[in-house]
Amino acid sequence: MRTGVNFEVTPSERLRLERVARDRNAPQKHVWRSTIVLLSADGVGTASIMRRTGKSKTCVWRWQARFMAERIDGLLRDKTRPSRIAPLGADVAERVVALTLTDAPGETTHWTADMMASASGISASAVRRIWKSHGLQPHRYRQFKLSNDPSFAGKLRDVVGLYVDPPAHAIVLSFDEKSQIQALDRTQPGLPLKKGRLGTMTHDYKRNGTTTLFAALNILDGTVIGRNMQQHRHQEFIRFLNAINAAVPGDKAVHVILDNYAAHKHAKVRAWLDRHQRFTFHFTPTSCSWLNAVEGFFAKLTKRRLKRGVFPSVVDLQTAINRFVDEHNDKPKPFKWIADPNKIIAAVKRGHQALDSIH
Repeated sequence: MRTGVNFEVTPSERLRLERVARDRNAPQKHVWRSTIVLLSADGVGTASIMRRTGKSKTCVWRWQARFMAERIDGLLRDKTRPSRIAPLGADVAERVVALTLTDAPGETTHWTADMMASASGISASAVRRIWKSHGLQPHRYRQFKLSNDPSFAGKLRDVVGLYVDPPAHAIVLSFDEKSQIQALDRTQPGLPLKKGRLGTMTHDYKRNGTTTLFAALNILDGTVIGRNMQQHRHQEFIRFLNAINAAVPGDKAVHVILDNYAAHKHAKVRAWLDRHQRFTFHFTPTSCSWLNAVEGFFAKLTKRRLKRGVFPSVVDLQTAINRFVDEHNDKPKPFKWIADPNKIIAAVKRGHQALDSIH
């Protein structure tokens, strides 16, 4: 051992070093470091340690000195080394963040990492790190739609009141049309799902016509009254109202939640309501399709039956839709509204205030 470096290994330290040196799952750097210390403690010379471990003289001396100063813990960790690249200053990050919050140059819709790197004089990876640390994602956006209905709060409370506390001896139906459902057939047959491979489907298709689904969701028991029709005019709407009138017990009042589509307010529809006094319409605020409970049923229909469906004809499409309605009605679930209308109204107000302050 060289001059100035002298240490003794205690029995507990030797036992731990030998365990590390024999462990085949230990990192190799820990193995040869422990071997250097053990050989040094046994009085083996530097030249012999170099031959047996395959390390240089300076490496052997370094780890002898490290063990003398920090014992075993010093062998099992590496000292951090300064980066060869100087860290970016806080002013660089501030400049990148400020530039990100402005419009991208030219007609580009948003900043990319490469564009920001060129504009700020740093690397694209540094731009991404700054964006991540500040929660910025220029490549992403969220869609929104604020209702401009002057009676938004009143209509919202009216509809939510029907969901939360429906009238006694009455039926509450959430109604809407899912129009222009296309009977799409694929130009070639796809391959089925298998291990290691997704199912396949051609990106092109053949249009075989369209249908419109009229659906009314019973809030209390979750069942759906559905009819397929070729169009969605006031004539078809009245025909569906007649179907509801026949399907619902005659001694119960019927409250229908629906949107502001023009066919729902047609003069002949109003005349039909005058002849059927037990029906009451409750219109949702404009641009508030999310408030209509039947939209959840439409989303499930699209995801589970229509999106990947193959329909050679409109009849096949309508048959598939009717089967889905029947399957849904076999195991219906009552609709439950849980959102606080006061929080919704407050959020819409904040949205309008934010838009007014920017524009």
